[in-house]
Amino acid sequence: MCCWVRGEGGSKINFREPVITNDSRFLLCASGESVKVYSSSSEECVHDLQGHTDLVSGIVRNPSNHLQVYSCSADGTVRLWDFTDGILIKTFIIGYPIYSIYVSENHGGVVFVVVPMANDKSSELFQLVAVHLPRSGDQEVEARELSAVLCDVSPSGAVSFGREGEYIAAAKGLQLEVFFFKKQKSYRFFLKSGNKKGAKNAFTCVSCHPKEDCIATGHEDGKIRLWRNFNQKKEYTYSTLHWHHGAVNTLQFTPEGTNLLSGGIESVLVQWRYTQENQKDFLPRLGGAITHIAVSPDGSLFCTSHSDNKITIIQSCVKVSAIIQGLVKGEGVRTDLMIDPRSKALVLNGKPGHLQFYSLPRDKLLYNLDIVQQEYIHEEGLDQFEVVKAAFDTRGDWLATVEERTQKGSELEINLKLWAYNEQTQSFVLNTTVTAPHEDQITAMCFSPSPETTMLVTISFDGHFKAWLLADHSDTEEGASWSCDFVGGYHLLKPGCCCFSADGSLLAVGFQEVVTVWSPSWELLTTLSQPPGAIRDLCFGRLSCSKYLLGTSTKNQLCCWNLLTCSLEWSTPVDVSLLQADPLSENMAAFCSQSGCSDLFVFKPGESRPLYSQRALCTGKVQHAVFAPRDQMLESCEEHAQWLNRSQLYFLTQHMDLMTFSTKTEEDRLLASSKRLMVDDSVAVTPFYLLLGKHRQQQQQEALTNPMAERIQLPQGSIAIKELLYTPAHVLPSASFLCSMFVRSLLISSSAAREEKEPVEEEMESEEEDSEGEAELRDARQDLGGSATWGPGEELGAPALTKAQERELRRVKHFDHSWLSSLLEC
Repeated sequence: MCCWVRGEGGSKINFREPVITNDSRFLLCASGESVKVYSSSSEECVHDLQGHTDLVSGIVRNPSNHLQVYSCSADGTVRLWDFTDGILIKTFIIGYPIYSIYVSENHGGVVFVVVPMANDKSSELFQLVAVHLPRSGDQEVEARELSAVLCDVSPSGAVSFGREGEYIAAAKGLQLEVFFFKKQKSYRFFLKSGNKKGAKNAFTCVSCHPKEDCIATGHEDGKIRLWRNFNQKKEYTYSTLHWHHGAVNTLQFTPEGTNLLSGGIESVLVQWRYTQENQKDFLPRLGGAITHIAVSPDGSLFCTSHSDNKITIIQSCVKVSAIIQGLVKGEGVRTDLMIDPRSKALVLNGKPGHLQFYSLPRDKLLYNLDIVQQEYIHEEGLDQFEVVKAAFDTRGDWLATVEERTQKGSELEINLKLWAYNEQTQSFVLNTTVTAPHEDQITAMCFSPSPETTMLVTISFDGHFKAWLLADHSDTEEGASWSCDFVGGYHLLKPGCCCFSADGSLLAVGFQEVVTVWSPSWELLTTLSQPPGAIRDLCFGRLSCSKYLLGTSTKNQLCCWNLLTCSLEWSTPVDVSLLQADPLSENMAAFCSQSGCSDLFVFKPGESRPLYSQRALCTGKVQHAVFAPRDQMLESCEEHAQWLNRSQLYFLTQHMDLMTFSTKTEEDRLLASSKRLMVDDSVAVTPFYLLLGKHRQQQQQEALTNPMAERIQLPQGSIAIKELLYTPAHVLPSASFLCSMFVRSLLISSSAAREEKEPVEEEMESEEEDSEGEAELRDARQDLGGSATWGPGEELGAPALTKAQERELRRVKHFDHSWLSSLLEC
């Protein structure tokens, strides 16, 4: 296959409880099929641990090594990671889909996982089993030694260890079950479904005290129960705490057990005093509903996961220190997927009343733009303003948004807002608000791509389309302002869609079963009819195919008109749920629904043969997609993948998963970059290292071409260089502080130079003395008439001297002894 579908960032980071490392420097969370490692101070993603082939369903710290974590997945494996270096250490194959994972320090070499009762993902019954991890040197090990601990548990993670691992508690429905490991016995406690006061007693979460026999449980009615004396089935007691007005989503004791943390839909973190239950502290307005709470092992950091795909890092329940925001995925996307022309960010609905600007390459939220500018109240049943439409102009100077609110027994409230881009703040600022721009719901809007004027067209179910024109006040002190320039309609029919041509010279508006084409002077040029069915979507061709206009209908027809002849060029019976044009090429993408799945066809309007097609792309209908221009054009050799050379296609599935297409060229590029990053394990991969790596490669090439060439070697093992390479950039001191230390490490110290120089001088001096001494010995032997074979060790029967001793004697001989004669004269 020339290209294939893959997930592209934006995964949920609030799916399971995050994990804070022992030193509180990093935070780990499950994100789709990978585990992301974030810095708790800079909020940046340090590592992306990839290896699982299905959804990651849990992360826990390794009790025996504080630099390692376990992760589990629905792919049936438990993986051990070194999160500091981003290395997969070992994979344990369980063979069953895993939905949660737990560990305890008192149970070494054992992990507890939640698996289905039957080896089937569709099973609705789950059990908690103990998995004994075998010790083996292999990277992949089968762990088949399983023992059941609890049956009929919740897959979402309502399980907790108590009293340092002496027992484990699980809650589901109206039942609380406690299993004691020493006794190998479990006790079950039941609550009634409700009483006269309308209480909802179903369990939602559980947390055990780390040092005492106390279990805290949360319930649907907002109550918290503290259970005691549960080691005997009949004599158990519980006390009740109540502050939350909605369900208690999560509970967590602090490491010492002095405080109990709770969270729910109110987005308020509540801290209860364990010994003084009437005293509690609050940290309000944290964003979306709190779904999970995690505490660092030393108790210095808390973190809360929220329903808007956000993780908030809190310093000891006092203040928010960092926010890690993922792609916000609500119940649905009311706006289309858009690309900001300036930042190239993906833009769509974010948290209530906002638009989110999300960087796809960095997989990070850039910022939220508050459109409604009203405080959102997290309470069911309230009618509040929602952002339903948004559009950018071609240069990214203007943004148009539509917000609406429907109240029972009253008319629909609609606001059209136009936002101007501010160069100083690097964001959009509200310029104009139009109250009630139409008498009914706005169904579509688009900007004219013409560079001569800045114009916005909106269409509504009230039977009209309106053109809003930006007034030119460059000669006066007045700011830019918008006004309605034209109101049009066609035989009292309701318009459903609109589209401008690539040069802005034509506007096409679909009025039920008729397509109308208008000129910039608002003259109706022509009308195009088609087989029965209301027009659902319109799209002009691009570049060489600009003479074509394509449309889809509710009667499963895709039609193509030739605007030069004003006739139907071709049509095909297909149920197109979404039609999208590539702004940089003639290509068009059509998502079609068939048998509960979506198919994709990529084609050029002037050609009968599609460029690319894929059946059963995903389940359900694809309602939102966008072509994102590439920063660097691909050079694909495959014919069927060339449609992805200039732009990349993103789409949202029915389950709100952001997907895209990957080509072999992209995979080869990623593989090549990963090979460049393969370095010695002792050196961290940083941009600074990559610069040195290029220099080192050049030196190696020079050594191969000219092995005898003399080169100056950099000092090996420099502490300063190692510190720069090992330490992450976000924790390094300032560059001004490091500069002097780094430059000093590259210099050779003067003392070391002297030490190297002195032995050389001593050797030269000794050689001179040796030659002088040998000459004197020859002279002495000639005076005494000795033989030539008489050696120094044979002189007068004296013992033989070593060379070092002879050298020392010669050095003494050259000393100045004149001070002795002055003493003798005295």
